[in-house]
Parts: sequence; C-alpha cells; structure tokens
Amino acid sequence: MRAMLPILALLSLAPTTAAEPGSEEGFLRQYAETFRFRLGHPASIEITPKGDAVLFLRSPARSFVRDLYLFDPATGEERRLLTAEEVLGGGEEELTAEEKARRERMRLAARGFASFSLSGDGERLLTPLSGRLFLVQWRTGDVRELKVEGGFPIDPRFSPDGQHVAYSAGGDLYTIHIESGDVRRLTTRDGEHVANGVPEFVAQEEMDRDHGYWFSPDGQHLAYQRNDDAALPTFYIADPADPAKAPQAWRYPRAGTVNTDVQLGVIPVGGGDTTWIQWDREAFPYLATVRWQKNAPLTILVQDRRQQDQRLLAVDPKSGKTTELLRETDAAWLNLDQDMPRWLPGGEHFLWTTERRGFWQLELRRADGSLERELTPTSWIYRSFVHYDPKTRTAMVSGGSGPLDIGLYSVALEPGSAPTAWREEPGVWSGTLSADGTLRALTHLYESGRAFPVYRGDEKVGELTSVAEEPSVSPRLERIEVGDAPIHGEIQRPKDFDPAKKYPVILHVYGGPHRQMVSRSGDDSLLDQWFADQGFIVVTFDGRGTPGRGRGWEREIRSNLIDAPLFDQTDALLSLGELYPEMDLERVGVYGWSFGGYFSAMAVMRRPDVFDAAVAGAPVCDWQEYDTHYTERYLGLPQEDPEAYTVSNVTTYAEKLDKPLLIIHGTADDNVYFVHGLKMSNSLFEAGKNHDFLTLSGQTHMVTEPTVVERMYGRMIDHFKAHLGEPESTEN
Repeated sequence: MRAMLPILALLSLAPTTAAEPGSEEGFLRQYAETFRFRLGHPASIEITPKGDAVLFLRSPARSFVRDLYLFDPATGEERRLLTAEEVLGGGEEELTAEEKARRERMRLAARGFASFSLSGDGERLLTPLSGRLFLVQWRTGDVRELKVEGGFPIDPRFSPDGQHVAYSAGGDLYTIHIESGDVRRLTTRDGEHVANGVPEFVAQEEMDRDHGYWFSPDGQHLAYQRNDDAALPTFYIADPADPAKAPQAWRYPRAGTVNTDVQLGVIPVGGGDTTWIQWDREAFPYLATVRWQKNAPLTILVQDRRQQDQRLLAVDPKSGKTTELLRETDAAWLNLDQDMPRWLPGGEHFLWTTERRGFWQLELRRADGSLERELTPTSWIYRSFVHYDPKTRTAMVSGGSGPLDIGLYSVALEPGSAPTAWREEPGVWSGTLSADGTLRALTHLYESGRAFPVYRGDEKVGELTSVAEEPSVSPRLERIEVGDAPIHGEIQRPKDFDPAKKYPVILHVYGGPHRQMVSRSGDDSLLDQWFADQGFIVVTFDGRGTPGRGRGWEREIRSNLIDAPLFDQTDALLSLGELYPEMDLERVGVYGWSFGGYFSAMAVMRRPDVFDAAVAGAPVCDWQEYDTHYTERYLGLPQEDPEAYTVSNVTTYAEKLDKPLLIIHGTADDNVYFVHGLKMSNSLFEAGKNHDFLTLSGQTHMVTEPTVVERMYGRMIDHFKAHLGEPESTEN
C-alpha cells in the first residue's frame, strides 16, 4: 500500500452548486479540475549528463496531458520541445488494461508524455505512446518510431551503450537494435500465468520497485525476473454498470496465501540461453532489489516471507552463484530502501542504509560488505539518497534534525564528518543533479506552494516554470505539539473564525505506515482549509506507526494495526481540546482514505465516546483480504498469529457502531478491493447497524474525474454538517 493521498470521488445524492472557479465557493471545482493543484507543475525532471539542459514534462493547469519541455541553464530560457499530439499525428492515445494497472501502481494519472527514458549520453529519449514507441532527438526535434512486437511496450529503456532498447510486452522481454531497427524476442513464456521482465504486483505496490529487468553496465546482457502466478488466487473486477462486459481477472497474493514464484536470470542482449541466479528462494522468496552498476557485481537484496531477515548478495552472472555481502534482521520487520546499495566508482566500496541502531543511517561499506564507518548519526533523521560526487567523495542526501522539514545535506565519506546543510529552508526539498553534481534541479514544497529552482553550484540560474493555478482559499495553519513524545499536529480554523463560538471538530487522518500528514510541505492544507471554512476546526496528527520518528515509534503497530494509532490520535485530540476551548469535543468527526478510511471506521466503532461521525474512504476491512507483502510485514502470517488479524479487523467491532458512518468504495479498486467495503457494510447490516454506503461504479483507488471528485467532497461536508451541526455561540 503505497501511501495514498485522499483523491476521492463519488456521485453525490445531493449535488453541490459550483460557482466560478476563482471564487471561494468554486474551490471544489478548482481543486478537482487541477488534480489537487498538482497539474501544471514540472514533473519527471532529468538533467543531461553534460549538465547543459534540464528536460521535464508539464501539463496545462487543468489537463492531464503532458508535453516535453527544455530549460537552458546557460540562458535561463525555457521552451516546449514536443507534444504527444505532434508525435501521434493528431491521433488519440489508447492504453491497455495492463498499462493502466501499472500506472495505478505508480500513482501516475498523466497522459500524453506520461514518462520518458533518457539515453546514457543524454542526446536521445524514449517515450511510449498509445502502444507505440518513439525515439526522440531532442536537440533537433527529430522523431523516429521504433518497431515493436508483442504488444504495448512496458518500461522501455536504453542500454548503457546506447545501442539497444529493451522492453517487456505480452509477458516476454524484447530488445531493439536501434541502428537497424531489428527486434529480438529474448524469452518465450511457458504459460499464460508466466511473465518476463516486469515486476510482480507486490514489487510495484509495496516494494517501490517499478522495473523487472536490468542492463549490465556494458549493455551486453540483461538480468530479468520471471514471474509465475499460476498458484495465486484470482480476483475479478466486474463492471456492475455493464453486466454484458466481461470482468477483468487479476492474480492477487492475498495474505497467508501463495506468492508469485519469482526467479532472476541473465541473458545476452542478442538472445541465447538464460543463466538462472541461485539463492535459497524457499527461505528468501522476495526479490526486493536488483542493482547492476559499473565496476561492481550484479547485486540483489532478498527477503524472507516474514520480512524479518534479508540478505544482500553479490552475483556471478556467468555461473549464477551468489555470495553473501551482509544481512539485516529485525524482530518486527525490515523496511526497504530502493536507493541502496549504491556502489561507488571503482567498486571498492558501497553505500548502505540501515535502521539497526534505532534510526535510519547512511553507512560506508567495503566491497566484501564489512562496515567501514557510519556516515550519519542516529540523532539526525536520514530520509533518502540524492547524489554522489566522486571528485569530492561527498554524498548529497535529504534529511534534517526533526520530522517536519526535509532539507538537502552533503555528507563527506571521511572520518568525523557530519551532515552539512546545503538547502534547509523550511519545507520539503528534493532534487536531481547532473553527473558531476554541479547542475541541480530542485523541488521545494513549502506551506504556500511549490518552487522548482535550478542551481549551478550555489548560484541560482533560473527556475522551471509552473503554470499551476493559484488556489482560491488560503490556509490558516497552526502547528502544535502535544504529549510527552511529543505528537506533532496541525490546526486549521475557519476564515471567519469567531473566538466567541465553539466549533465542531473534524480529524483528518491517515495514521498508518509510510505516510506523514504533518510537515511544512502544505500538501493537504488547502482541502482541510475548505473543510474548516464550512464551519469546522480541522486537526491532523502523526502518532505511532507513522514514519520519521525512528524504528521504535514506527514499529509500535506490530501485531496490532489499530490500538496504538487510535490511542495516540484520540489522546492528542483530547489534549488539544483542553488547550483550545473553541474546539467542541462533544461534536467530533473523522475522515480518511485507504488506511485513513480503515482508521476512521475503527475510530467511530471503538471510540464512540469521542467520535460522533465518520467517513471511511476505500477502507481496508479484513486484512486477510489484503496483499501478502504489506499485511504480513505488520501482522505476520495469519496462520501463525490469527489474533493479530482478529484485533485489526473492522468486522470484529461491527456491533459497537452507534454513530453515523459513511463508507465510500470504488467497484474497480485493485489496491483495496471492493470486497473490503462490502464486508464492512454486510457485517454492519447483520449486526443491525445503520450506515451509509456509496459505491463508485467503475472507479479505482485513485480517482481523478473532476465532476465526481467535486460531488464527493460536497457530500462529505453535508454528512458532517448533518451530524455535527453548526458553530455555536458561547455567549449567554
């Protein structure tokens, strides 16, 4: 479950009235049509190896169709290079069901130039469009279509030497010789449930791994995974609005059942026999990470089923034999960092990250896997790897001294070094650097917006243009800390806030792993401000189970996904009520999506003394209906710890519901399947508990249709107004 932002939609039974987009009354329409104000921002930012250009994608402010742009750091000028319409000659883009599902896994809603891959020399790029594959010479604008076979080209990429392109289609791996255009089919799958060269479901959805093949550094071989899904349960997604339409069948690894059988092989780029890589696949069935860098061995990270033991292995691609470099163990679970390992030039060392000392740390390790030194202290919050400069032997990473801000820091590999700030202005920073590290295209998320500055060294040379719309509401945000831990939170009051009134309260919650709600990025504050402006005080907290606070804080949810998060959110809310008398804690609502929807349903059932109404969007209900890699990481295998699944199951508490609950679920959701919403509703019905259930016909976990997004939030606010009421005066 890649943490899901609350992108929701439904058909309202009581439609709201949309005003002009620029007015405050038209905020929902603006919010929906701009995809939460994300459209119009630069995306997929890449810097050429020479550092002489920044390539990126951007759509208009109210369109998902991206075009290709160039920023020239020498002049500071920006221009559009190419549009998908120009490449397709005016034809409309079409996507296969497999490609739509892949984009859903990547949380990618874009059309047109949804993605591109840059060649090693930076002179050409690849982009798939409507089942076709195009080679673009971006300096001249020349476009050449490459012949493809087998179907829609998935994950097309250049070989390091620039002579070939590889892609997966129809369950097999193909290469194209660029100069001749010859297509070669490297694999022939031996069954309808076998696929080569693509990541399996849990790799995409839960491991943050989007590739299923990897070129050797010299471009002469490919490592690829072979997936066999034959033993997995089959889930079907039907379209209730069209009974004549055949349902889509997907193999789904339900918790406690069989996983995809994954193998890794190496094959010549021109075709030939596969050398299968040997490791104990029975003990370590998960292929978590694959990395093949110059002057370094093919390196893989494998995990056991319980995700408490993982091994980093060096591979001999000729024999298929492996050698253990290091192992990590954790009595609860091991998190993955797909940036690692990062081999340094020369192959004598690699960078590694670990939580074994209680907090994420960056380490320098020798080629045999032995530790040379810790590079970041446990007192500092390491977030992610950004770049390595071999000339200065310095890594650029993101992190900070606290959980709210994420800055960019340099870390020298020498003894006694400490993270040195490069960009630590408040907010969340990330970036892409040129090969030599001098040109830096950055993204800065802060409370009132986003910026995309470009630096040459420490000198700002320009900024990538954003054409995103300005929101028609302005957040009134107050950050607070409560409790001894402390728990970080946010409060938003109405624009016409009157201290002489008491306001009903809405808790906007996620509350689960890998999703931090409270930061200085301002991502969720616009919608929460709109909720507040309807006559509420909106609060948000990050309690135990959320990231950024260390290993122990996050692992409090082991074997019980709800008790610690519910206690922390409730305790923080009650503590806040003691500090702010304008908060009427006799009238409290809660809403969230995905894990937040699960939490909201649990909150109104488990703590009716605190929560008076709830909206549960796409909620997990029964964790035995969710996937293996996510669920078993936190709850173990259901055969070994059935109590963990019982205590974390919403249906266990169905008889306790006595407050209004609105459940929302898309019938085509292939992340949290529709069965969860049905199970929750059915258990409440059998317990004699009234509730509302809105089904979203044909909608997935990530819904982007503006009209239904707008209608949904209008219905949600109606739900809270009906059950929590209006602000009340405290004057006699």
